[in-house]
Formats: sequence, structure tokens, C-alpha cells
Amino acid sequence: MSPTHIADPTQAVGKKTVHIWKFRALMRRTVLGTLVLGQTIIATWAMIIVLPYHGGDILEISLAGVFSLLFFGISVGFWLGLYGFVVRLFGGDRMSLMHRHPPETLASVQPARTAIIMPIYHEPVDRTFARLQAIYRSLAATGHIEHFEFFVISDSHDPQYWLAEQAVWYHLCKKLNADGRIFYRRRPINLKYKSGNVADFLRRWGRNYKYVMVLDADSLIAGETILQMVRLLEVEPKVGILQSCPLIVNAESLFARVQQFANHLYGPIFTTGLAALQLGEAAYWGHNALIRSEAFMRHCGLRKLPGRGIFSGAIMSHDFVEAAYMVRAGYEVWLEPELISSYEECPPTLVEDLTRDKRWAKGNLQHLWLVFRGKNIRMAHRLAFLNGVMSYVASPLWLLFLILSTGVATRLILWPINYFPDKNSPFPVWPEWNPHMALALVSSTFLLLFLPKFLAVLDAAYKRRLSGFGGILSTFFSMILEILVSSLLAPVRMLAHSRFVIDALFNLNLKWAGQNRSSETSWQQTLISQLPGSILAACWAGFTYRLDFIFFLWSLPVVVPLLLAAPISIILGKVKVGTMLKKIGILRIPEEIKGNALLDELVQHDIRTTSYAHLTVFEEAILAPAVNKLHQAFARQHHGREQMDVLHNLRRRCLEEGISRLNIREQSILAQDRETLQWLHQAVWRAESGSYWAKLIKSLEGTSRNDYIS
Repeated sequence: MSPTHIADPTQAVGKKTVHIWKFRALMRRTVLGTLVLGQTIIATWAMIIVLPYHGGDILEISLAGVFSLLFFGISVGFWLGLYGFVVRLFGGDRMSLMHRHPPETLASVQPARTAIIMPIYHEPVDRTFARLQAIYRSLAATGHIEHFEFFVISDSHDPQYWLAEQAVWYHLCKKLNADGRIFYRRRPINLKYKSGNVADFLRRWGRNYKYVMVLDADSLIAGETILQMVRLLEVEPKVGILQSCPLIVNAESLFARVQQFANHLYGPIFTTGLAALQLGEAAYWGHNALIRSEAFMRHCGLRKLPGRGIFSGAIMSHDFVEAAYMVRAGYEVWLEPELISSYEECPPTLVEDLTRDKRWAKGNLQHLWLVFRGKNIRMAHRLAFLNGVMSYVASPLWLLFLILSTGVATRLILWPINYFPDKNSPFPVWPEWNPHMALALVSSTFLLLFLPKFLAVLDAAYKRRLSGFGGILSTFFSMILEILVSSLLAPVRMLAHSRFVIDALFNLNLKWAGQNRSSETSWQQTLISQLPGSILAACWAGFTYRLDFIFFLWSLPVVVPLLLAAPISIILGKVKVGTMLKKIGILRIPEEIKGNALLDELVQHDIRTTSYAHLTVFEEAILAPAVNKLHQAFARQHHGREQMDVLHNLRRRCLEEGISRLNIREQSILAQDRETLQWLHQAVWRAESGSYWAKLIKSLEGTSRNDYIS
């Protein structure tokens, strides 16, 4: 059966299908909004009753207002998790794409030509290309590799990275017999970060492919899943972007393993609830997603923001905006939680995680411009933008709540009671406490925070997934540890995110760098990151202790994690601690217990970036004949007297002094010139005895060379 015959019935009833899911989405969002708003109003009323003057002055009104915003966010998360639990309990969402088409129907659809692109920037080269190799082998095993081509599109500007990328790409093509199927390109000028890199690819080659699968450097996705996504878009011509739900894998440190466990156990109910609420107006997460090339190129171009400060220049968090533009153009964007074997990795340490959050905070705050000034953007995506903003603004709101609470307590203890807070009223206001109401409010807040986690355990038990986490006892102890770690990290994130929001609003410069995906954090890095918060917490603790002992005890859940933030961060970043817990059965996931072919492929087939262990990538590019010729093929021929003068000077310095005396820019100039690479290769092999290069060549004697590049 041809793809045309499959698609025709969908096209015939397309308007009816769209009408149904849009109606269902409206109903679901209305119910959710009513529940959240009603719950927030009740909680805010309870908060006002708890306050001594019942909201009778500006301080208490401000405190109640901040509380309502924070509670609103907690309530949204609770109802999303609860709804996702109910949907999964009854077999999934009947409106989802996966439930529209029987598996046998999808299996008969011929896949269209698809490009799989992996934008990279200063990533660990060996692991990045090992992931690409695993995806390629998995896709080849489906028997449909002829419909797919792979592109590694690099923005790396340090030659130690991009020279290794070029060499490993060549090796991978030879190893997989994939010449003409795996391509590599490096942009000489990095414009607009990752979105600019993807846009550059689409401008050059996008019209050659009906679909484009976008990956991150840490992405892993099974060939069958890619094939299934392509077939879904073939039978759903109105879908512009199909987003999978990647799970975290390959975590080693305690910090990463906690995130990984939470993602696997809690993630399914939350993503199911989110997908059921968004339906065809979902968000795009920027990776592990399939996009319709022609529609994306026509409608998802990102102009610079026209405002001032943070609201000017390139859009940093591009993916949500691209989804909004796709829906604005009349296409659909779907999130499919039931697409399995889609994976990613997470930062190994708290410092690296917060570094990533700093970029995301600025990008999300930029979306405020689109919320209020974006033209024809659907309300669902305006709310998605606001939700992204609130995920970071909630931290300064929490900090403000603590400041206002301290103000209320300080006023009651240090200043005389004001019986007439309203100057226009002749009646006194007697301050009073309602401890029972306060206890009920605190209890209900904790219930909203933690009940979805226990529902996730019930979901895992019902779906018979608990064995993948080591059984009920291992799951229980792992969940308790995850709750403890999350509680300790919450105040640390609060202070860090508050600083990020302030930095973003003042449009302070932001350094965009490659992400550390493996190494541990040093004490120096940790102290630089956490010491200011610890000092602030110590000052607050001292003040509350002198103010009132009960209030001091109330502050301890925030104070203690901040005081211990540095050692907590170091311990969480330790791989040994994560490995030890894994051995005793804590924080394990199904892929570790039951095995996974895709992850096993990644471990079994590693890739080395150099043939000689003691040579740098640049040194091998000069010394090794085959590698030197490879880099010459990538390099350009420079002309012009000024360029040649610079090159001749750098050649001489490189020959006489070695690589280490040249900075990154100077190394790049040399490595990008074809004639220079050839000249250096010949010159270093004729170098005088005792010189830098002669000593290096002598050190190679007797070294066994891997069959790396022939």
C-alpha cells in the first residue's frame, strides 16, 4: 500500500479530526484552569486567615499575593501529574497520534527521505560520535537505512575539538562503510547559536529532505523509534513537529543518578498529563524530535527581537518559539510519551546543571516579549511561554516570600502591635494566630508537592515496571533519597535562579560554552558557586536566632541546605558515591537492570580521538601523514599578501617553538590553511635534532599505532 493511499483517509476527515482534538483540548484546559484557580483562591484565603492582621496592611497583602503565585505553580504541577496518572490508568490518551493508527497500518508505510542532524559545539568528540554510531547501527538494523542520511554540523572554534571531529568523522565513515551517508560540516562563523546552525543546514540542504530529525550531542534514539516517527508524519500531513519524550541515561555521579531515577519513575505521568493537555499545540524541546522540513523552513524562521536589553538580539531558547510559529501557520505539534527508546544525558554536577540553567533562564525570560507582543500566537503557546518564565521567576518569588515573612515576624516581635492598621477605621484590629489553619495549609501544600510522586509509584506497580527499579523496597528507598536530595537542593536552586533572573533582566553578558557531561567539579568551582549563598544564609540564621527561636526553627529547612551547599554539591558530584548506591540497588533504572540494546551498543563500540595517547589532536594533524592529508582536504587555500605574511610568521613559530606557544586563534589560522598543513608536515619531519618536533618524533619510536585512519 502506498503512502498516498494511507494519507488520503486522514485528509478526508482532517477537519473533523482537528475539530475533535481542539474541542477536547479546550475542555481539558478549562477543567484544569478551574481546578487550579479554585484551589489557589482557597489556599490564598487560608493564608490570609493565618496572618496576624488577616491581610490588613500592605505587608500582609504582598505576602499573600506572592504566596498565591507560588501556590498556583504547585497546583498546576499536581493536577498535571494526577491527570497523567488517570490517563495512563485507562490505557493512554485516545486522542494521541499513537492511538489513531494501528501498528500494522504504520508498519506498511514506506518512510520518506530524512536527514538526521546533530549540532555540536565543543563536545567530547569520542562519546558524541559513539552515540551517532549507535544510532546509525540501530537504524541500519531496521533495513531502511537507505532513506536516512546523517549530518554532524559543528560550531566548534577550538582546533583541538574540530580537528578531532574531522578525523573521527572520517574514521566512522570507513568503519561503518557509510561514505555518502554520514556528513560533517563546520561553520566558520557561529551566528545565533544552535538555532542558527540548524537554520544554516536547512538553507543549504533542507529541500533535499522531507523530514529532519534533530538531535543533541548527548542524544540517543533507537532506529525503530525514528522509523515510527517518520511513518507517523507520513500519515499525518498536518503535523509539523513530532516530539518524543527522552529519558535520562548513562548517569554516573550521585547528582545525575538522582535526576535519572526521578525522570524514569515520575516522568511518565507528568509527560502524559502534559501531552493530554496540549494535544496538537505542544511544545518542541529542540532535540529528539522530527520536523517537517518544508513547513519549518517556510514558517519557523527566527527574527531578532526588536526591543531593548534582554528583549533584543537573537532568541536564545528557540525551540518553544519555533513550535508556536509552526502552530500559527496552521500545522500541529505533538508530544508523544509512548514513543520509547528516546534518550538524553544530564549534567553530572550541580555546578554544571546551574550553568545550563543560567542560559535557559535568560532564554525563557525573552519569551515575555512574545507573550505580549507576538502576533497571532495561540493562547496555548503564550501560556507555555509564561510557564517557562515562571519556572525561573518562582525562585525570586520564593526569596521574596521569605523576606516578607521575615518582615512580618520582625514587626510583631520588635515593634508595638498596631491596633489601627487602617487609619480611616475607628475599630481596632486584634492580631491573632490560627495554628490549626496554618498546619492545614502547610500539610496541603506538602500533599500537592509529594502526592504525584507516590502516584508515580502506583503507576509503575500497575504497569508492572517496579522490577525495573529493583522492586518495591529499592524503589521506596530510592524515592526517599530522591526526595531528600531534591529538598536539599531546592534552596540552592532558589538563590541561584534568583541571581540568574536578575542577571538576565539587566542583560549581563552570557558566555555560551560547551557542556561538561562527565567530569566532577572541583572544590574551587563549587566554592565560587555556593559560598555567597552560604554567607547569606548564615547572616539570615543569625538574625532569626536573635529575633525569635521558633522563627529560627522555621527557617532551618532553608538555612541548613544553603550552609552545607558546597559539601553537598561535592558529594553529589562524586561518581564513586553513585556507583556504590547502584551496586546496593539504590537509584537503578530499567535500562540498567533489564539491559538495552542501544545503550549496550554505545558501550561496546567506543571511538578514540587520537591514534597516539601522548599526542594532542593538533600534533597528530601535523605529524601523521594520513591525518594531515585529511585535514588538508577540509582546509582552504588562502591568498593575499597580508594573510600570507601572518601565515609565514605562525609557521615559523610553530616549527621552532611548538604548538603550546600558540593560542587558539593562531592554531585555527594554521589548521585552516591547506598549504600550511602540507608545509608543516614536511618541515617537522626534517626538523633538526634536539628541536621540539624532533623530540616528539623520537618519542613515537616503538609506539604501536591503532588502525585508526588508513
